[in-house]
Amino acid sequence: MNEKIKIRGLATLSSWIFLFWGAMVSLKGLYDLFIGEPEANLYAPAAWEFVSREQWSRYGGFELLYGLACLSLAWYLKRYSAFLPETVSRPRLDAE
Repeated sequence: MNEKIKIRGLATLSSWIFLFWGAMVSLKGLYDLFIGEPEANLYAPAAWEFVSREQWSRYGGFELLYGLACLSLAWYLKRYSAFLPETVSRPRLDAE
């Protein structure tokens, strides 16, 4: 007896997950770079005392770069899935 394994679906599902995660992280990175500020500013006696603007910009830049890397991986997986077969059939291994 043979079993079918959906190969292309795995790559497509992974690409959608990376697309969603990359979009969320990229938007958060853009927000942190241009609008947001650290929560430490709410509790500090003076703003930007605990976390400097340079550190916050570095953090926002890392978030943006990480999100863009996830988006590029999603694009790569989507392109790669076009070369994969839809299903692969193999003999079923019965667990005894």
